[in-house]
Amino acid sequence: MTFKRLLYITFAPIIFSCNSFSLNTTMEETSNGINFKASGQLLLTYQTATADVPPDVKPEFRKSGFIHPLVSPSGQILTRIQPPDHYHHYGIWGPWTKTTIEGREVDFWNLGDLKGRVDFERILSRKTNSKYSELVVRQNHMDLLAPKGPQLALEEDLSIRVWSKEGEKYIVDYSTTISTPLKSSIMLEAYRYGGGIGFRATEEWDHTNSTILTSEGSDRKSADGTFAKWLIVEGESAAPSGRSGILFLSHPDNRSHPEPMRVWPEDSNEGKENVFVEFCPIRHESWEILPGKKYTLHYRMVVFDGKITTAEADEYWKIFSKN
Repeated sequence: MTFKRLLYITFAPIIFSCNSFSLNTTMEETSNGINFKASGQLLLTYQTATADVPPDVKPEFRKSGFIHPLVSPSGQILTRIQPPDHYHHYGIWGPWTKTTIEGREVDFWNLGDLKGRVDFERILSRKTNSKYSELVVRQNHMDLLAPKGPQLALEEDLSIRVWSKEGEKYIVDYSTTISTPLKSSIMLEAYRYGGGIGFRATEEWDHTNSTILTSEGSDRKSADGTFAKWLIVEGESAAPSGRSGILFLSHPDNRSHPEPMRVWPEDSNEGKENVFVEFCPIRHESWEILPGKKYTLHYRMVVFDGKITTAEADEYWKIFSKN
C-alpha cells in the first residue's frame, strides 16, 4: 500500500496547552489558496481557487472554499477531494444539505443537483503571532433556485486558526458563523448530513485499516446518529509510528452538544472503501436561522501521528471547553 507523504521531521513529545507549542506557524498565499506551514512544512491549505474536475464530470462539481490537503506532522495527507463515488466531497468542509428558503427546498451540499452551492468569496483578515496563525474568510451560500436568479442565502464567516506545533501533534481551530441577509428566515431541516464539520478521509483508509471511536465509546459500527463530545479517526500511514489521524472536538456552546454525528458504517457507500465522518448539529432537530442574527459553531482538530488515548482526548476536550 502506498501512502501520500510530503516531508518527515522529528519532534518532541506532546504538551497539552496550546500556548506551549513551539514551532511557529506561518501563512503563504498561492494561486490555489492559503498554505499554513511550520518550519517550512505544509500543515494544511484553505483553497480559495475553484478546483477543476475531470473532463467527463459535470462542471457544477467544481468548488472553492474547503481545506485540502490537511497533513499530519510527519507529512501524511489525511484528506481527499472529488472521490469518484462522491464528487461533491471536499476534504474538510460543511455545507448545509436540506434547507427551506422562501418555501423552496435548497441543497448546498449536493452540487450536481444544481439547487445551491457554497464558495469562497473573500479574505476578511489574516493574523500571525508567536502562538498561532489565523485566517478568516467569507463563504457565500447561493440559492440557485430563486425566482429572479441565484441569490445569496447565507453568509458564512469561517475562521481557521492553526496553533504552533510541537511533537507528533498540532491543533486547528475551525469556527463558522452563519447569518442570512434575507428578510425571511431559513430553516435548516433535520437530516443526516449537513453543516458542522465534515471530513472525507484519504483513499488509503477503509474499515480494515482504520478505526473510529467517540467520547461515549461508540465505534464505526455504532456511532452513526449518536452524540459525542469528541471523535477520533485514525488509520495506517507511512508515518514512522505507522498510524496517523485526527481528533475532532465539539465545543459545549455548540447547538445540540454533545453533538450528533454522521459516521459511515462498514456497509455505507455500497460497502466500498473510505471513511466519512461529520459533526452534524441538525441530525435530529431542525434549526431556524432568523434574519439579523448570527449563529456560531466551534470545532477543534488535533492532528497527529501515532495514537491518541481516550484520556488524552478527554484532556484536550476539557481544555477546549474552557475557551
